[in-house]
Amino acid sequence: MINAIIVDDELKSRESLKILLEEFCDNVAVKALCQDVAEAVQAIQQYKPDVVFLDIQLQRETGFDLLTQLGDFDFEVIFTTAYAEYAIKAFKFAAIDYLLKPIDIGELKRALTKVEKRMNASISLRLQQLMQNLKNTSSENYKLALPTTDGLVFVKMQDILYCEASSNYTEITVMDGKKYIVSRTLKEYEDMLGEHNFYRIHNSYLINLNAIKKYVRGEGGYVIMANDKSLDVSKRKKEGFLARIGAKL
Repeated sequence: MINAIIVDDELKSRESLKILLEEFCDNVAVKALCQDVAEAVQAIQQYKPDVVFLDIQLQRETGFDLLTQLGDFDFEVIFTTAYAEYAIKAFKFAAIDYLLKPIDIGELKRALTKVEKRMNASISLRLQQLMQNLKNTSSENYKLALPTTDGLVFVKMQDILYCEASSNYTEITVMDGKKYIVSRTLKEYEDMLGEHNFYRIHNSYLINLNAIKKYVRGEGGYVIMANDKSLDVSKRKKEGFLARIGAKL
């Protein structure tokens, strides 16, 4: 069983999430409902939860105030917010889960599945990176948390050369030649990096457009990356790809 605590300053939100968990998530036991930081600290110390559902805004305090006050902790955190624009990208890059209100059952279940996989992994490192991402004035300076078999690796977004699909995994190659196998699909990285000068040139490849050395024309053609690796451009992606690099010239 996953022991959970809900922290939200709105009674209706606390009760609604509790009902969703009890009705649709058989493996979750809700141990406490808290309306502010003080109540949450006490409940966490008493119940030692596996996961805390944490509202970002708690009247005059924030969920981050709670985490700062706790110092070291070993539970997972799933942030909840009614504001879709609230630094959502920073959460994704740091591999921290969030749920938008009103909470969707499917999204809730997916977040809990991730919690089960990550339990006992380093939540503190991910939260530290989240805080750094939130402090950066530009998302171009974000670091990306890569969950590998050995643990978490943090890389600067612009240090990524390309991402290659490998079934439900992604192999990420960075500027220094290192490669990381990550248990996320290429589509997930396309969604995160697509607006940051990355482009999916093929079903198998998502590339950093800043890392192209040369494009060789052909039926689809191919690109030569900064590490001299040649990657095919699919016929279907060619027009869009040429439009992207043409806009940069």
